[in-house]
Amino acid sequence: MDNKIFRFGTVLIMTVTAFTSCRDKREPGRVYMPDMAYSRAYETYAQNNLKQDGINYINYPVDGTIRRGDLFPYTLPNDSNGYKMAAEVKDPLPALDSNQMLEAQRLFNINCAICHGANMDAQGPLATSGKVGGIANLKLDQYVKEPEGQMFHVVTYGRNNMGSYASQLSRKQRWMVIQYIKSEQAKASANKNTAPAAKDSSSTAKK
Repeated sequence: MDNKIFRFGTVLIMTVTAFTSCRDKREPGRVYMPDMAYSRAYETYAQNNLKQDGINYINYPVDGTIRRGDLFPYTLPNDSNGYKMAAEVKDPLPALDSNQMLEAQRLFNINCAICHGANMDAQGPLATSGKVGGIANLKLDQYVKEPEGQMFHVVTYGRNNMGSYASQLSRKQRWMVIQYIKSEQAKASANKNTAPAAKDSSSTAKK
């Protein structure tokens, strides 16, 4: 009887060993508590095996919620009607202080100046290279008069040759850039209005 039990136990152990040893050596063994073994944090480019490992993790925010400290979503549609309605959208940010304005300038130089130029005169590297056409000169009256909401709409969705910057800049950063542009436009307009009128050389010419 003891020999039968011993032989049965031996066969059972060998069978279990054979089955478990056939697993891929590059993969870890079975995990008893996956929540303890694997982090719920989802990293960029990481393989998403959380569901098959027994962790039901959905990396999408709950509908109707916004990130802490973020502005409310921009919901106007990406079409001509949405662009028209954007004229009524107002900048939700208070006036930027000097440090915030420097940050807004930095964001503009990184994301916008390559086309529009650091002086907003459409003389950025891509514009002067001739590789990209139709770049807006933000110092022209039509853009100086463009409502801030429509400008934000364009930065969010893109327009004509300009692409969307919604993935590069958060909503707050987009409004900061718009506020910086409007500030520089106001300075340029003020300088133009206060510039001394050119003298008429014909009036001083010798008779």
